[in-house]
Amino acid sequence: MLRWGRVDQDSPPYWLLISVLFSSLPLTPELAMRLHRSAYDLYRTDRGVAEIGEDSDVIVSGEVRNLKRQVALGTFSGPVFEAHVETERGKGVVRFLLTHQGIELMAERTAGTLN
Repeated sequence: MLRWGRVDQDSPPYWLLISVLFSSLPLTPELAMRLHRSAYDLYRTDRGVAEIGEDSDVIVSGEVRNLKRQVALGTFSGPVFEAHVETERGKGVVRFLLTHQGIELMAERTAGTLN
């Protein structure tokens, strides 16, 4: 079973799901997947801000903002998000985009769980 906050052998590599534009702290695969999940929920519901809380795998708090803009970075393009987070490594800011490939993959997997 795929769990989007956790990295396992069934998870796609996080770099297919998000493309980091800027990060003031090192991103672990688990944190990247957590940011992706929060950003995808914002994108899907067209909301502006989501709080990030602790889950069982990643200790992080803060918020993710939907900047409601599209950007392109090389061959990747998609909606842009900014996260202000606090982790065990300290506070930081991450700006990233959801890749169209990641959005499509999530939509397919979500549709697959509904059937």
